[in-house]
Amino acid sequence: MITVHHLENSRSQRVLWLLEELGLPYEVVRYARDPVTMLAPPALKKVHPLGKSPVITDGRITVAETGAIVEYLVDGPGEGRLKPAAGSAEHRRYVYWQHFAEGSAMPPLVMKLVFDQIRKAPVPFLIKPIVRGIADKVVDRFVQPNIAAQLRFLEDEMEGRPWFAGRSFSAADIMMSFPLEAAAAGAGLDERFPRLMDWLQRIHARPAYHRALQTGGPYRIIG
Repeated sequence: MITVHHLENSRSQRVLWLLEELGLPYEVVRYARDPVTMLAPPALKKVHPLGKSPVITDGRITVAETGAIVEYLVDGPGEGRLKPAAGSAEHRRYVYWQHFAEGSAMPPLVMKLVFDQIRKAPVPFLIKPIVRGIADKVVDRFVQPNIAAQLRFLEDEMEGRPWFAGRSFSAADIMMSFPLEAAAAGAGLDERFPRLMDWLQRIHARPAYHRALQTGGPYRIIG
């Protein structure tokens, strides 16, 4: 039996969604974030040394990292479903977006989250303007322009295609869901990007997405 070690409000929601789309049986072990640090609890280190989510166990096999988990589930128990045929143009796009989601899309979004938290953090009154000023400059001059450029690129890439790999929904759409939900939660994804907003509406309307939410519990992007 596949077990998903599911941290609330995290990337592991995508794993639950993928399992629902594939129709695979699984069980969930839930973990709550530390209310102060918002980090994963120490109990996750018993599953994987880094103590992070997502991570799954399948018998004696432990798989961490969302992309690796997606490959393991799609290529193994999923029997290749939600993956375009090898050698096709859609498969090349599929592989690209699988890597883009965490390799390119997430780093600037995480940086924005970190600097937003720095701006809100309690600091001595005299240095508060300095701390906020530095955070604002980094976000305004580097982070947000990077995010905006990526959103324009993604919007253009969706022209004439309903899904990221091409004509059919695939696991690449599941991988891309978290960065685009994060961007829509306060990093600039809005009505200026109608194709991406339409894509978000369509993934949120999928029955498997809703089943995953029911299994995983409340889900929001932490910001």
